[in-house]
Amino acid sequence: MRRTARLLTGTALAVAAAGFVAAPAYAGGAGSLEVFPYSAVPGGEVTVNTGDCAAGTATGDAGAVGAGPFTLAPSAHEDEAIGQFRVPSSAQPGTYEIVAKCAEGGRQVKGDLVVTLAEAHAQAPRGSVKTGVGGALGPDPVQTAAGVAALAVAAAGGTWLLHRRARGDGI
Repeated sequence: MRRTARLLTGTALAVAAAGFVAAPAYAGGAGSLEVFPYSAVPGGEVTVNTGDCAAGTATGDAGAVGAGPFTLAPSAHEDEAIGQFRVPSSAQPGTYEIVAKCAEGGRQVKGDLVVTLAEAHAQAPRGSVKTGVGGALGPDPVQTAAGVAALAVAAAGGTWLLHRRARGDGI
């Protein structure tokens, strides 16, 4: 039992130490570039922003999708840069990496853009929900009447049984 506990403790400490050593190396890597909308159609306008550029300015590159360079300028939010580009009408469906390089410090930030052929439309629900409850003006008045009749019979039967029990008729 002690041997297993020592082995598990040693493994946990080794993993934790490796995490502390790797964390500074990761922190100096690429930051994040937010892409709105995440999914766009050819010809659509895309907005990107980042809070990882100290000066609030950067040079963007959407060459992967065929849009080329664009500029990110300071936005209304503190220490945030924002820019726009248009997805070329010749863009093929797929996922593309959009990159921006901060003007101060040269830090690179990256984000993904998904190009689709059709826009995702939110559909409003149509028709009635089949919950079994029905309604007075529901789609099938016969089913509604049958449900009401069944409830009435159940209520009458329950009342009759409770009344017999209260009188002591052997139930």
